Amino acid sequence: MINLRNFIVGCLLVFLLGCDGRQAMKEESSLADTTGIGNRVLGNISSSAAVVNTKDTTHQFIRTADLKFKVKSVVKATYTIEDIVARQDGFVTYTNLGSHVNYSTTTAVSADSSLVTNWFTVTNTMVLRVPNVKLDTTLKLIGRTIDFLDYRVIKAEDVALQMLSNSLTQKRAGKSEKRLTTAIDQRGKKLLETTNAEELLEQKQAQADQARIANLGLNDRIQYSTINLEIYQRQDQHREVIVNEKKMEEYEPSFGSRLANSLEMGWNALESLLVFIARLWVFLLIGIVVYWVYLKWKR
Repeated sequence: MINLRNFIVGCLLVFLLGCDGRQAMKEESSLADTTGIGNRVLGNISSSAAVVNTKDTTHQFIRTADLKFKVKSVVKATYTIEDIVARQDGFVTYTNLGSHVNYSTTTAVSADSSLVTNWFTVTNTMVLRVPNVKLDTTLKLIGRTIDFLDYRVIKAEDVALQMLSNSLTQKRAGKSEKRLTTAIDQRGKKLLETTNAEELLEQKQAQADQARIANLGLNDRIQYSTINLEIYQRQDQHREVIVNEKKMEEYEPSFGSRLANSLEMGWNALESLLVFIARLWVFLLIGIVVYWVYLKWKR
């Protein structure tokens, strides 16, 4: 009996240990799947196009990133992203946080109230500027907020030749400016030639200024990369109980009130008639006199 009891206890222990082992394997497998999804998102969010090669002194890249993704909460993700950008020495140039109502329904729940249900989606459009050397790090940190990635586009546009062209334009305009200044000084007595030369000088100066400003703009876009974000979350709903709007009927007085008003209006009309007749007493008197004379004459 003792051996049989020990055998049964041993079988139960083996069964329990086996169940725990399978449960642990399931949990590890689930955790591995979740981690794998997160790693895939983080791996896809950045690119070699976002990494600055410090050894490359020939090319000048303007780096931009465009992303659209779903998050658990747009509001929380917005605050997180703004904090990430600030910690990376960047700044936010545009953010448009709002809710879009997809559709709504109204259901009567009592004689004087209704339930309004709105299905809406919260979205935010953001434009971020971060130092180009921190673009890759910023994108990886933003990737931690992503629940589902719609798309990611990263561009690296080489503008070295464009900047060289602008610099050469500045140099040519500078040389032309010096020659024109000398010519104006030598021919200062000839008004027409001086005027034409000064107009040409202003054009050359404008060309030099435009080239310089263009290079400043390109250099700013090189030093600070631009990130365009479109963030959204799962459709949510909002319910609100409102009071039913009842149509108010126009007030109508009772029969007694209308009868009294009618009698009063008739009496007022009679008074007005008597007053009008009283105003014509002269004509009545003349009429009576004429009638009396007529009767006398007829006799």
